[in-house]
Amino acid sequence: MSKDKASKKDKASKKDKSQKKKDIAFSPEELAQSITQAARSMRTALSHNLATSGLYAGQDGVILALAQEGSMTPGQIAQKLGVKAPTMTRTIGRMEAQGFVERSAGEGDGRLTMVKLTEAGQKSVDHINTSLAACGARAVEGLSAKDVKNVVKLLRAIDANLQSLDLIDQKFEAKAFNSSQNP
Repeated sequence: MSKDKASKKDKASKKDKSQKKKDIAFSPEELAQSITQAARSMRTALSHNLATSGLYAGQDGVILALAQEGSMTPGQIAQKLGVKAPTMTRTIGRMEAQGFVERSAGEGDGRLTMVKLTEAGQKSVDHINTSLAACGARAVEGLSAKDVKNVVKLLRAIDANLQSLDLIDQKFEAKAFNSSQNP
């Protein structure tokens, strides 16, 4: 075979391979599994990094929320972090026992319970931020800045889609409940 024909064959072969990469289709199940697994891996790595400071999974979000907002009610923290109130109440109880947060009566309304960081909680903020940065850096190893920007953009879009789905489900459940109450 002549060099020209071999060269053309190699180029055609490369085109076929690059086209195949572009045409790879992922099912919704594969997408969901990939996102879930990546989130799990990130959470595991972060938990490992935070363990040296005595923090457990999920507690970092509470500390960062309180560091940003000051004192908050357990319900406000739960809403900000997207968890149920009973889960947050247990988390706060554990964190209080560990010395990261303290509860007190709300100013003006003693019925409200307010949560704020202790000195130990405030000191843990830097460790949490360092751990987040280390996990983030490890997660994007080998990716270009453009790739990272695209991943973040796509994940935000996916999250927004799923958040709007929650709103639709809530409206549907409310309608169903109201129609069952008013036959």
